[in-house]
Amino acid sequence: MNGQSDQRKLLTVRRKKGFREKDCNGKLEIAPKNLDEIPRSSDGNNKKNRNFTTNYKVEVMTNSFESNPLIDRLPKHLKQFIKPQDYADYTPINQAVWRYVMRKNVDYLSKVAHNSYLDGLKKTGLEIENIPNMYGMNRILKEIGWAAVAVDGFIPPNAFMEFQAYNVLVIASDIRQLEHIEYTPAPDIIHEGAGHAPIIANPEYAEYLRRFGEIGCKAISSHKDYEMYEAIRLLSILKEAEGTPQAEIDVAEKAVEDLQNNMGEMSEMAKIRNLHWWTVEYGLIGTVENPKIYGAGLLSSIGESAWCMTDEVKKIPYSIDAAEQSFDITKPQPQLFVTPDFAFLNQVLEEFANTMALRKGGPKSVQKLIDSKALGTIELSTGLQISGNFTNVIEHNGKSVYVQTVGKTALSYRNKELVGHGTNTHAEGFGSPIGMLKGINLAIEDMSPRDLKAYNIYEAETVTLEFEGDITVSGEIITGSRNLQGEITLISFRNCTVKHGETILFQPEWGIYDMAVGKKVVSAFSGPADVNSFDLITHVPSSKTIKAKKSEERSNLERLYREVRDIREGRERAFDPESALHDTFFALRIGHPKDWLLALEIVELIKDKNDPRFLEEVLTYLEKLKKNRPELDKLISNGLELIFENESVN
Repeated sequence: MNGQSDQRKLLTVRRKKGFREKDCNGKLEIAPKNLDEIPRSSDGNNKKNRNFTTNYKVEVMTNSFESNPLIDRLPKHLKQFIKPQDYADYTPINQAVWRYVMRKNVDYLSKVAHNSYLDGLKKTGLEIENIPNMYGMNRILKEIGWAAVAVDGFIPPNAFMEFQAYNVLVIASDIRQLEHIEYTPAPDIIHEGAGHAPIIANPEYAEYLRRFGEIGCKAISSHKDYEMYEAIRLLSILKEAEGTPQAEIDVAEKAVEDLQNNMGEMSEMAKIRNLHWWTVEYGLIGTVENPKIYGAGLLSSIGESAWCMTDEVKKIPYSIDAAEQSFDITKPQPQLFVTPDFAFLNQVLEEFANTMALRKGGPKSVQKLIDSKALGTIELSTGLQISGNFTNVIEHNGKSVYVQTVGKTALSYRNKELVGHGTNTHAEGFGSPIGMLKGINLAIEDMSPRDLKAYNIYEAETVTLEFEGDITVSGEIITGSRNLQGEITLISFRNCTVKHGETILFQPEWGIYDMAVGKKVVSAFSGPADVNSFDLITHVPSSKTIKAKKSEERSNLERLYREVRDIREGRERAFDPESALHDTFFALRIGHPKDWLLALEIVELIKDKNDPRFLEEVLTYLEKLKKNRPELDKLISNGLELIFENESVN
């Protein structure tokens, strides 16, 4: 058949199927066969539902939906990352990619995944046939105490973990391109939805995930960690985007590599991210000799779920040592860690938490905040919390004797800002001595009212307090504040001078001086004590995810995928579906000779029909694709195995 006659036949096929070739803007569009098939919202308005690239059976989203209370209680600084999941954006090819990965994974993972995975698929409402609807998922997740929100690709690690602390799964709502069906470095709904969601139905693991988020979001970052986050985010976007020039990818990879080689000492955040990677993302469970998969990165990757079970991947008993093992997000992992059970994950997490500034306190913990150059909090032995950007800590005999912040600072107690001590009061920073008075064995916080009066620490008294470490505070006491246990937490002075030796740290002209009270720093952690004290709605990523390019050729291929999906699900109104499949395959072979997944879906539909010549024709087409494009061999062979060896996939 010559080229012109092929094109004429293809045009005839399109017209016979009821397609309009162009709309008023000169662009190809899809024409429905029956307007009754258009999904409608509850009020009958179907303006938003005239997109025929989606699966009609999926619940249509309207402005009114059942929210999950866990989402409602999220703080504003986390809600800034949430974006709506526009289900209409998912195309028939997207749905086919989801279906292929899920069918293959469920078939294979039933043999190698932890038994919680298949149970979790049912409990979390995930279907093989349809990309999950976030709103439907939330109604089901609510029953197991969790929720899910959609975001745009990678978000900062602290935010990601804080979502977990609120029992909220973060799901990147984009889906990988067909070209990256085995693995994508970018987070997508297959990784998040099909990987993370099912396993949280296991209560022990779900508590680990929540607890990990609670501790992880307090980990202190280095100033280079955020640069690394931005670099990895950009690289993942470029590698997933269609048609990205290799030169751009090379530049992004070089940026990540340079940062990895110049990170300096690993921060708490870097270490806990390693633990997260080797458990939540790439964890194995059981024995080194016979492990099972539970990590989301493995559960959602056709390629790596098989690769990780080979002897090529070293299996190591899981321990706190995993915190020191870095990873490369763009490559298959050369080693994996095996935990004996989910309870052991919490044991290692607690062991790591004991090494964090969150629990250790002291001057080294304050120094971590200084080095991070980011908003952080220290907590004193009285429970008083100081939140701000720390710039200095003065040490004496291994103890903190003075701390200093710059810029907006807030004072809190039990994570609630103290009245009158927000960032408006302490807009220029805050400094205070910490520790014991020189020559006195009784700390100020432990003094009774009689003790305080004996040392002239009393209202309207002018006093000079000499602290260990050569810190002096001289001024007139205005008043003091106590915590719920009756301990003095804060003393306010007027006409006050604060010195370290001869260096002036505060002078009377600066106004009222508020002195924090506490004999030591017991904790230091990332972020503010009270999230309402600061404007945290400031996240503007330097890169945005790139949507698949639209073209006439792509639109035509999408229509063919939709036809096959309609026939499979009984929505095709054609008098002869088998004949329609012949026409669809012809259009595929002539117009899209590199596509392989649609041909597999056609084989699935015709294998039991009495049309051996047609079946042989499609199989021959696939064999030629395997020969001409060796990279497709495994994908096509796996798909055919599912069709011919597993007659039913639940």
